[in-house]
This record gives sequence, C-alpha cells and structure tokens, in this order.
Amino acid sequence: MDRVCFNFKSNSTERLIIVFFAVSLIFMCASCAKQPHIAQPQQLNAPDPIADNSGLYMCPYTSDGVMAEWTDKAINAKMGSTIGSMAGAYAGQKALEQVPFVGGFIGQKVGEKIGREIAIKSCGGMEYIKETSDLSFNNVEEMSLYLYVKHSSHEHYQNALNAAQEIYPEFKKGYYQALVSASQ
Repeated sequence: MDRVCFNFKSNSTERLIIVFFAVSLIFMCASCAKQPHIAQPQQLNAPDPIADNSGLYMCPYTSDGVMAEWTDKAINAKMGSTIGSMAGAYAGQKALEQVPFVGGFIGQKVGEKIGREIAIKSCGGMEYIKETSDLSFNNVEEMSLYLYVKHSSHEHYQNALNAAQEIYPEFKKGYYQALVSASQ
C-alpha cells in the first residue's frame, strides 16, 4: 500500500502552500463566526414614533405609510446630494490636509458637515423637512428599528433609507448596529 507523504525537508514551496491554506481556512471560519444575526422584520417589534415633527430625527415615511414629500425630493435630487457629499468631503480634506493625523479626521468631519448641509438644501431645507413630516424619533436606534420593521418591504425602502442617511449621518452609522442589537 502506497502512502502519500510530504517531504517537508526537500520542498519549501509545499510547506508554504499548506501553511497558506491552513491560515486561509482559519480566517474564513473566524469571519463566518463573527457575522451577527439580524432577525426578520416580522420577528421584531417596532417602537412607537413621535406622532409629530418634534423629535430630533424626521421619519422618511408619513403616518399613512407613504414617503414624506422631503424624501421624494431627496430621491429626485440624489445626484446633487451625492456630489455635494463628495465635494464637502474633498473641501474638508483639502482645508486641513497639512495638519498631520488630526487634520485628516477633522477634515473628514468638516466634509461630512458640508455634505449634510448640501443634502438638506437639496431636500428643500430643514424647515421643509420638518413641515412635511408627521412622524419623528429622538434617537437613531428607534428610527432604524421602526423603518426596518414597518417599511423594509416597501419597494422604495432603500431609497428612503438613503435619503434619511444623507440628512442624518449618525443614522447611517447607527442603522446596522441598531438592527443587530434589536435582534439579540
């Protein structure tokens, strides 16, 4: 009976290949284990929104389940706000690129602020956003969960979500984590 045996003394290429595949397998298994679970919308309970526009975050949907007028306007002006966000980020970066380490971070923050202002203007301004909203929230976690549970099956959900994330950068950063936390 013949045996398959690797001669590790004679072929360093074989060793390198085996080590590479072993390390790759370990990283693949580790990344699979770290993927958080997000429950299906029907498995979660939506928090109650504030039934007016007095909250900090305006909902991109109205109480009757259609997109707010500002959301429609944001979707139609998407090209403008995307260009505005990129222009804002570039302006912030250029303004502070000479400051090592901190300059890049501050430049990014300045760029986000400029991009947000451009996105708000492309929606008609914050007054218009408030006056065309009849639901709001005081934190991004509740808004994230509400939108996911109540509207994720809506055909334009991703567009509405993108519009709200342009207006509220902290919502963009907190959306996914809010769903993960609610699913645990």
